[in-house]
Amino acid sequence: MQISQPEQVGGPQAARLDPAELAAIRATAAALADAARVETLRHFRRRDLPTDNKSGAGFDPVTEADRGAERIMREILARQRPDDAILGEEYGHQPGRSGLTWVLDPVDGTRSFMCGAPTWGVLIGVTDARGPLYGLIDQPWTGERFEGGGGHAILTAPQGDSALAVRRDVALAGATLLTTYPDVGTELETAAFRRLSAQVRLTRYGLDCYAYALLALGQVDLVVEAGLQPHDIVAPIAVIEAAGGIVTDWQGGPAHHGGQVIAAATPALHRAALALLAG
Repeated sequence: MQISQPEQVGGPQAARLDPAELAAIRATAAALADAARVETLRHFRRRDLPTDNKSGAGFDPVTEADRGAERIMREILARQRPDDAILGEEYGHQPGRSGLTWVLDPVDGTRSFMCGAPTWGVLIGVTDARGPLYGLIDQPWTGERFEGGGGHAILTAPQGDSALAVRRDVALAGATLLTTYPDVGTELETAAFRRLSAQVRLTRYGLDCYAYALLALGQVDLVVEAGLQPHDIVAPIAVIEAAGGIVTDWQGGPAHHGGQVIAAATPALHRAALALLAG
């Protein structure tokens, strides 16, 4: 399956959401994000934050903020959307009957969270069998909420609400590229990323899901990552597509299953970046 290229703000998911269903999804997503804000902020910038390692090799941290926020969101879904499935980072998959799945990452960027850096976020996505329908990226510390799906592309922030729209008419040589880690993945993936990085104006690191939010806001032009899981990318795909951007894997196919991901503001940047990643 190929993810359709968005032809207008609202993205390919717009035609797949009934207005009443969209309103219900948005209301539930807001309730989840509100509850997750309270829970995550209880723990953010605690100097005594307990942290466990989920990995047998290396360091894959998890905190009570991750676990507690996902538990609370699952409790709300059990009351408001009992027929929907859930896929969460901390507690896995729960089957449903409606054909919709809520994809949750309670703290995307746990390492940033541990460091006290406000570049982590709460990710809430909704998919059907074809891919993302709706997404929300919430940054509780800054109070910013990036929402996309069904014709909506909105930033809600303390400074006021505004429409999300990707930046247009930026050539590759003038583009800003973001990723989380300097070593993007394997040696081959890192080499491919460096080919692309050598051709852009500016490369920045370490922003986790906030990088995708900035692309939807029109502040940056490309985000390239590898080794992602569905809970890392479903919500950002919906937000960026709603803002008029493109998200695929490094071969130009669907990205909502994770792995290698490229998000681009325009088709021209997407094509140029794919060519460099392919070598």
